[in-house]
Amino acid sequence: MAPSPPPADPLFLSFQLALAGRYSIDREIGRGGMGIVYLAREVHLDRPVAIKLLPPDRASQPSLRQRFLREARLAAKLSHPNIIPIHAVEDTGGFVFYVMAFVDGETLAHRVRTRGPLPGAEAARVLREVAWALAHAHQQGLVHRDVKPDNILLEAGTGRVLVADFGIAAAAGDSGPDGITGTPEFMSPEQALGAPVDQRSDLYGLGASAFYALSGRYPFEGQSATEVLAKQVTEPPPSLASLGLIVPRKLAALVDRCLAKAPDHRPASAQALAEQLGVALEQRRELPAALRAFVKRSARLNGVGTLATAPLVLSGSISVAAVFGAVAGYVTFFGGLAAVPLAYFVGAARRLLRLGFTHQDLGPAFQGEMEQTREELAVERRRSHPAWLASGLRIAAKAAGAVSGSALLVGLVIDVGDFFLVPLVGLAGGVAVFTTIGFVALEQRHRDVDTAFWSRMWMGRIGKLVFALARKLPGGRAVQSAMTHRATELSLGMAAEHLYESLPKETRQAIPGLPTVLHRLQDDAQALRSRYDELQDVLADVGDAAASAEYSDLRAARDVVHAKLGDAVGALETIRLNLLRLHAGSATVEGLTTHLGLAAEVSEDVERLIAAHEEVERTLKFPRLEASTPV
Repeated sequence: MAPSPPPADPLFLSFQLALAGRYSIDREIGRGGMGIVYLAREVHLDRPVAIKLLPPDRASQPSLRQRFLREARLAAKLSHPNIIPIHAVEDTGGFVFYVMAFVDGETLAHRVRTRGPLPGAEAARVLREVAWALAHAHQQGLVHRDVKPDNILLEAGTGRVLVADFGIAAAAGDSGPDGITGTPEFMSPEQALGAPVDQRSDLYGLGASAFYALSGRYPFEGQSATEVLAKQVTEPPPSLASLGLIVPRKLAALVDRCLAKAPDHRPASAQALAEQLGVALEQRRELPAALRAFVKRSARLNGVGTLATAPLVLSGSISVAAVFGAVAGYVTFFGGLAAVPLAYFVGAARRLLRLGFTHQDLGPAFQGEMEQTREELAVERRRSHPAWLASGLRIAAKAAGAVSGSALLVGLVIDVGDFFLVPLVGLAGGVAVFTTIGFVALEQRHRDVDTAFWSRMWMGRIGKLVFALARKLPGGRAVQSAMTHRATELSLGMAAEHLYESLPKETRQAIPGLPTVLHRLQDDAQALRSRYDELQDVLADVGDAAASAEYSDLRAARDVVHAKLGDAVGALETIRLNLLRLHAGSATVEGLTTHLGLAAEVSEDVERLIAAHEEVERTLKFPRLEASTPV
């Protein structure tokens, strides 16, 4: 902190004189309705602090003096990593003030004013950390009452978000002795009316702050505070979507809910809002790799094999037609076009079932893919095409397709000669293909037509049929119901990784090996799950004989695998819980490091077990042979 010449402000000089030997004031850094904030250094601990002083003209009023001290002491009770801590509350030498930690950074308001609105993902992260802070305060029975961008600080270097100035906070349900308090642009309707408020009033303020952070403007603006308050009470807020902003749909919906006029229509609590913001932060990469690969590749017919299918089927149908006639050729052609993709899809579904997923897992995966593509298309800001062009192409494609199909049907029923039929089918079919391609290309510029089509196909009757067929194939049975950890390790790993990534940079650097341990535990759990299924299948195949002494070793091996699976999943759960405690400020990096060491030992035990079972796996086939051999 660089020294500066002493200001000529008499208040500054007299206040510094009263604090001499304890605090060295550097300069004034802000003023608010209830105080003046100075940057200072605490002499004995040699650390920068911020001091908020109640101006003497207000301190001379007993009611304001007591209110300031009361609110400062209430705020001093809060201990949370996303709330600026208060070190001391004092009434000394005629000065009433409190000392809080100094945050090297900027306010959210300054960030938006200088660099524009926040991207959706960054805004969701900031809002979630504010929601965590509010949730902690609400658990202590406190309502902030002035949640706004000027009271949200962004720490430089770490990116940590801290909530400041619980200066008008009071016990929940207490409207305060002087009536309405707060900032008009961020004040809830019930607060503007002077009615009793609860934690949901803070959620409205957070929603208004989110609106500002994402758009750079207030939800309601006016020439005076009275006009703004009147709009807060009477007018519906504009939705972010109506402003044409590029905001993730889930995040925009949460902001709209927070800005609901009726408190009952807002999120139930700050903790619930934080959890919902966490969902809004989910990225496609957080999906299990198997689901990502399925949605992007396996679920679609867009590879080299697809391009080769039609020519090969056509060649085969021509050969069949030459021997057995035209009808057989048509049947072969259309049957092949249906059978080849069906076989491919059944194989893809079977592989997904073997990994422990079900048909129901596809819905969120496709939805996440379409959501990400929607945001990418919005960022590109492509120019729109005339509506008549897409409409004309769609009509032309339908008409040409109808002509081509009708001609084929006529050719099957009536012998009209190739001289007339072939050119007509070729021309109409060509027009249908090219107009369809043109229409889809135009639509793809504005929405993900491809993913939407495959999503409807897989989530509809065809997809259900494909998975039903895949389950009937050898090795395609669904995961046993006794297997209670089907996707738990994936969910826990994803949640823990997300919590790790949302930690401040310095904290992540202190535990750099955590992602590696998470990935090892996930891989180990999946390997154990696969091993458990194999052992369970062997025992299921032999039926009642599985309970005999002959298969006791096999049952014991299965039970050991299941127990180790529980250990691996339990280690993942422990890491996740410790990360949650670290976020809440109730755990330390050292404690988490200890648990990481224990988790690594669990992973090593699992890997040794898997290696030892490689030999056992080769011997598991013998009981099947013995069971089918007559004695």
